Amino acid sequence: MSVTLKVNGKSHTVDVDASTPLLCVLGHGLGLQGPRFGCGRAQCGACTVIMNGVAIRSCILPASAAKGEITTLEGLATKGKLHPVQQAWIDEQVPQCGFCQNGQIMTAKALLDKNPKPTDAQIREGMNGVLCRCMTYYRVQAAIKRAVKTTAAKGGAA
Repeated sequence: MSVTLKVNGKSHTVDVDASTPLLCVLGHGLGLQGPRFGCGRAQCGACTVIMNGVAIRSCILPASAAKGEITTLEGLATKGKLHPVQQAWIDEQVPQCGFCQNGQIMTAKALLDKNPKPTDAQIREGMNGVLCRCMTYYRVQAAIKRAVKTTAAKGGAA
């Protein structure tokens, strides 16, 4: 079946089986490396993308069911400048092995879009579904708080 997806601001038409997971289309069909295969059961969050403003697990969503604007990690930077969440990840030295970082960053972005000034408890709750094998949860929280400060200082939204 032919599926048209709007990914990172561009339309792409691909021929896939209706049940092919969005993750496979993004990675194999479009060559995007941000979303990663982790568990294949929507439990770890490594495959997270933002669809219509909501963080979703692309490993279980059939590409045929993906409607609207999809943003991957590659789509966060604008005009060669990293998104404040991406920059905060670097500044706080969040990654260790890096495997979960796509899910962490994309989930944090969606969280801050909905709640630009979350409390520590709201950050922990919002990030609860993304697993980190290296246990960098405190660095993740610090990076989100840094992104909030950076964004507030610039007077914009994360």
